[in-house]
Amino acid sequence: MLVAVVVTATALSPVFFTTRNLGNVLAQTAVIAILAMAQLLVIVTRGIDLSVGSTVALAAVVGALTFEAVLSATLVVLAMLGTGLAVGTVNGVALVWGRLPHPFIVTLATLSVAHGLALWLAGGQPHRGMPDVVQLIGGTSIGWLPWSTLLVAALALLVLLLTTRLVWGRWIYAVGGNPDGARRAAIPVNGVLISVYVLSGLAAGIAAIITAGRLNAGSPTFGELAELDAIAAVVIGGASFLGGRGSVANALVGALMIGVIRNAMNLLNVDAFIQPIVIGVVILIAVELDVIRGALERRFQVMQAVAA
Repeated sequence: MLVAVVVTATALSPVFFTTRNLGNVLAQTAVIAILAMAQLLVIVTRGIDLSVGSTVALAAVVGALTFEAVLSATLVVLAMLGTGLAVGTVNGVALVWGRLPHPFIVTLATLSVAHGLALWLAGGQPHRGMPDVVQLIGGTSIGWLPWSTLLVAALALLVLLLTTRLVWGRWIYAVGGNPDGARRAAIPVNGVLISVYVLSGLAAGIAAIITAGRLNAGSPTFGELAELDAIAAVVIGGASFLGGRGSVANALVGALMIGVIRNAMNLLNVDAFIQPIVIGVVILIAVELDVIRGALERRFQVMQAVAA
């Protein structure tokens, strides 16, 4: 699907496949990609994190206010990462220790709290100014390749290693595939659940660094609907809300697809009110194709079993 979208966009707009525009696509997709990788870990465990968009805004505002107070790049970066970690920890601990029935409830609550805190701390206004290192990460490039893309690549490699080379990676798939079986196998289910929400919060803090660096500001409006983009990217990539299935590479493909479609629609001057409709249709098509793929896969397995 991604190849088809790229080919179509290139045919419709000669500007699309230029290095400058490809750099724009990668820069615009960086935040979605980082949030999608973390959202993947959550969804694999049968969860969901609705708070990441508001956490991006809160972390960016905290970073801007920190920079106004101390002018220290190190403290600004730590403040943004710490804000994300704090929200993620609250999500995980409240879900596990609070014994709430579903992460939807917990993360919906923290979405509201983080959004309100961002508005209150910022006074409803953006705060200009970010350290040079934050602007470097979020707003500059090496030639046409954005620094943020290199950060996404490094994080993708790290998440890939975590999920495929460590026991913890097998644990999250086991917890999502069969929670009761995971408990009987002595897997620390509660610790695994807390860890994925902590990582999701940390990813929101990293996304805040990129967003704040790109716009040289912290604003309570940052990250609006970013959680939906991240979830859409994971779903387009074939992950299952029933847990136990999904991959980092496919989540990145889903994020790229959303970025490419949005960029192509902007180049073609598609009405801004129509663009969300197109994205929604693409999500439905992707999910339906995944359902068809699953049905064909099961039928093929049955045929193999009968033949054997």
